Amino acid sequence: MLIRLNLNNTSRLINHLINLNLHKIEKNKSTMGWLSNSLNASIGKKLLMALTGLFLCTFLVIHLIGNFQLLKNDGGESFNLYAKFMTSNPLIKTTSYLLYASILAHAIWGILLAFYNKKARPQEYHTINNQSTWASRNMALLGTIILGFIAVHMADFWWEYHYEEVPMKAYASEFGRAIVVKDLYIEVMEAFKVKWIVIFYVASMAAISYHLQHGFQSAFQTFGLNHKKYTPFIHAFGFAFSVLVPAGFALIPLYVYFMH
Repeated sequence: MLIRLNLNNTSRLINHLINLNLHKIEKNKSTMGWLSNSLNASIGKKLLMALTGLFLCTFLVIHLIGNFQLLKNDGGESFNLYAKFMTSNPLIKTTSYLLYASILAHAIWGILLAFYNKKARPQEYHTINNQSTWASRNMALLGTIILGFIAVHMADFWWEYHYEEVPMKAYASEFGRAIVVKDLYIEVMEAFKVKWIVIFYVASMAAISYHLQHGFQSAFQTFGLNHKKYTPFIHAFGFAFSVLVPAGFALIPLYVYFMH
């Protein structure tokens, strides 16, 4: 009788554990399904666009600070040492892979959003909403131009620095030993003496500026930060960012072309 009772209890325990595990599996499937549906939904794509976009905005500021080393009157020493640090530091190199992934993800999700929005609204409106801007209506076009610029920019400098012959230059260190680095400075100077390259870079910065004007404030709106107390500041800061940062990048080729 005792053995039969123990067997019954054991059977009940096993059935309870099986049912509990099945419930957990169903709950996990439900959670994964929710995550998958969220990422596939329009709001999920907009969230990814906002996250990658703000990360790329941070990169723009860091990249601009580094590029301003080109304007120093030191024969390119500061810029070349900066380029050496950015391509040899393990943490920076690891972060760069995240950067490349963010650029691709931002571009791909942007194209998909534009496609799904157009598919959901196959016929163009006969009237344009007065509250929309030219930049907001042409984000896909601006993004495509920017993606083309990134491809050309990386082919001109990133690819050349990593995989082609670049002149070497030595600088004295504080410890008396020479630091030998690739002379990317002279490559940039030569490139920015070509008129069509300067025009292409300045025009691309204009596209980035328009893209940022809408994208910056749209990212915060996606996060739900839309309040009458904070929204005016976000719009003002976003406008200043979208003008000053691209203008800083455009200044460099113009300065090299007209002053060197």
